[in-house]
Amino acid sequence: MKGLELPERYIFCIDMRGFYASVSAVELGLDPLEVCLAIVGNQERKGSVVLAASPMMKERFGVKTGTRLFEIPDHQDILLIEPKMKLYLQKSMAITELLGTYVPKESIHIYSVDESFIELTGTEKLWGPPAFTMRRIQQDLLEFFKLPSSVGGGPNMLMAKLALDLEAKETGFAYWTHADIAMKLWPVSPLSRMWGIGIRTEKTLNSMGIYSVGDLACADVSLLEEQFGILGNQLHQHANGIDLSDLGSPLVEGQISYGKGQILYRDYIEEKDIMTIILEMCEDVAMRTRQARRAGRTIHLSVVYSKTAFGGGFSRSRSIDEATNDTLKMYQVCLEIFREHFQHKPVRKISLAISNLEEESSMQLSLFDERKFENRSLGEAMDTIRKRYGYSAIYRGISGTGAGTAIARTKLIGGHNKE
Repeated sequence: MKGLELPERYIFCIDMRGFYASVSAVELGLDPLEVCLAIVGNQERKGSVVLAASPMMKERFGVKTGTRLFEIPDHQDILLIEPKMKLYLQKSMAITELLGTYVPKESIHIYSVDESFIELTGTEKLWGPPAFTMRRIQQDLLEFFKLPSSVGGGPNMLMAKLALDLEAKETGFAYWTHADIAMKLWPVSPLSRMWGIGIRTEKTLNSMGIYSVGDLACADVSLLEEQFGILGNQLHQHANGIDLSDLGSPLVEGQISYGKGQILYRDYIEEKDIMTIILEMCEDVAMRTRQARRAGRTIHLSVVYSKTAFGGGFSRSRSIDEATNDTLKMYQVCLEIFREHFQHKPVRKISLAISNLEEESSMQLSLFDERKFENRSLGEAMDTIRKRYGYSAIYRGISGTGAGTAIARTKLIGGHNKE
């Protein structure tokens, strides 16, 4: 990266610590860093999940997001609170308004309900050194809202986020310059600890002998581009702390969609059999999307009829209001498309994809719907089991029927039997 002139910018990523639990604690007049508080949607059901927990709740009792109600100890110091979405949104917007007293709105990027980027480049004459100004903003958050925060800063969005995730969440504040890359970023391993690298990409990099960010930074760019295309170049730049994107741009453009296509073993005629295949494919695509910590708004379904029906078919897309990586949500959209366009001809090929991707954190508020949270947790649990033991270790009942192909395909490599 020698000879590349990098812009001098001051960008900070602000994370409101235990935001939902902290807001609830403050409303009760309690110190969010001292109280043991958990937010639970339905306290009548012992199987209800914890939607958020205060830092002290995690430290003292090991209770965190996803813990079941029946797992919480019966202790006098523990408070169980119902979620108040309207209150959380109001506080989030108020925090954004406070940031707006320091910089114009173009210099603020809302990453999620509890995380924001702010650029303080050029504010020195107004407020003083940017790091000093950022600490002042942190103090304002405490003074006006009684809410603690952690802040990571750097010359670009990527380094600000890395400084936050890898240091500031422990220390409260961290600012990384390019001089810090070799000492602070390069030792990071496994690779999925680095923002923007998912499990799937990590596995591919590992197969290339790349196990740490330092390995990635020193890797041959041409080999990375051969494996990943333009994403390979971006990964190499990011490993060196280089991010030339504008505030608010996606940090890793990477893959613009996740998809799967399948030529069927035989003609499929019955709707229920065809939808069995589509559900299996949704399972696969949703799993890959979850592993990349992404969610998509556009579902694409393509169906090709058999040559015995003289070919033809349809290819349609549908966008939804809220991004998803939930298998059954994708399946429902595919079912709607299928029923609108299927001509009751034998099917021989099916393809589907999810696109219009965004960071999974955009779904954060909706996960306070307990059913959505449980669906997401279930999907992640299934992903973990399959990653360790293989796809056939856990599957939906329909895959065991005569119409299912997912289990049989796990025994194939390049379309041929492993044996």
